[in-house]
Parts: sequence; structure tokens; C-alpha cells
Amino acid sequence: MKRLLRIAAVVLLVVLAVALVGGFGLYRAAQHVPPAYQRALTVERDLAARRSDEMLQQATALANQAKKPGQWEAVFSAEQINGWLAVDLVENHPDALPSAVRDPRVAIEPDEMQLFCRVEQGKLAGVLTLAVEPYLPEPNVLALRIRRARAGLVPVPLDEVLKRISEAAARAQISLQWRQRDGDPVAIIPLPPPKDGDGRQVRIEQLQLRPGEVYLRGTTLPSPRPGH
Repeated sequence: MKRLLRIAAVVLLVVLAVALVGGFGLYRAAQHVPPAYQRALTVERDLAARRSDEMLQQATALANQAKKPGQWEAVFSAEQINGWLAVDLVENHPDALPSAVRDPRVAIEPDEMQLFCRVEQGKLAGVLTLAVEPYLPEPNVLALRIRRARAGLVPVPLDEVLKRISEAAARAQISLQWRQRDGDPVAIIPLPPPKDGDGRQVRIEQLQLRPGEVYLRGTTLPSPRPGH
């Protein structure tokens, strides 16, 4: 989780730097705050803390469920993810993101997830958005279709962004390959199948975006019998 957050943060920094090359007009445009991001930022801390606790409890329940052979599923809402980003990430994982990146949030729609954050590094300052479509082309393989990148209102060319994603993934020792889907770049990231102490293999088989939430489904395979 922390490695993927760091990759996203580095990418968003690059988005801002590319967008601001054009000067003051782009600087002003980069200050624009998307409405979905503004709504996520205005959630009271007590409510964010409750949503963060829900996120952690559901993640723990999922981990326990996935230890047992058979199918499992889980749903995480955007409110829970944003609560975790606002509270637990800040309090318990302060080094997960570069110091220049703050207030990461997400918005989830049926066809894409939007990643938001603020960046302040020297003269670089602005609100960044990266729109991606995550899906599983096969079990335990994550695909991230990069739809667009913006600094405020300013569209950012993706060539440099993709280069920085590859560099950040290499530094984090995350295997990544690039493909295309209907003209959009797609990052393919194999997810090493986790195994519990009894040798059961966990298969993540479905990732679906729904309005305001992410649905996960998978299967835990029984331990192999001796000699097999």
C-alpha cells in the first residue's frame, strides 16, 4: 500500500511540474480545486476518524476471511478510503508520501477512480488529479488504465507522466509493464499471490468500481495435499 501511494505521489508531482512550465496563467489554473476533492476535504475529522476505523476493521475482517478456503468478498467506500487517508495515513504512516504531497483523497465512479492531492514544493504549488480505471485482466494481475492527468484545470501530456511512473515503480521494486487499451496507456502490475502459514493460496479475481465504492472478490485455495 505504502509503495503504491509513493508511486502515485511522485506521478502527481511530475504532473504539476509539467503543467506549470507555461507560466503564471497555468499557475493560476493549477489552483483550481475540483468539486469532488473539495467535498472530500470538508469532512469533519471525527467523521473521518470513524470512517478510517471502519476501513481498518473491514481490512482486518477481509484478511481473516481470506485465510479460510473458499470465496470471499469485500466492499470499501470512498468515504472509508478518504477517512483512512485523512487520519490513519497521517498518524501512523507519515513517511508513506513525499513531504511535498499532502491531503490525498479519492473519488470513485463506475468507470474510473480519481486521485487528488495538493503539492507544495518550492515554487510548485497546485491541486493535482489523476484519473485511472483499475481492473483485473486476470487473477492477481492489476491493470491501471491512465485516462487523464490535470493540474487544476490544465490537461497534462502523459508521456512524461508514464516515464515517471515507470521510474517510481522501479525504485519501489514493483514489476510493471505498459500496454494500451483503446489508445489509453495501461500499467500492468502482477500481484504476488499471498500465502498464509498453511500454504493456502489467495486469488484476487474481481475488482469492480461502483458508485462511491470498490468491490473485491476472490478465492482462497485449500492447502495442497502432501505429495501434490
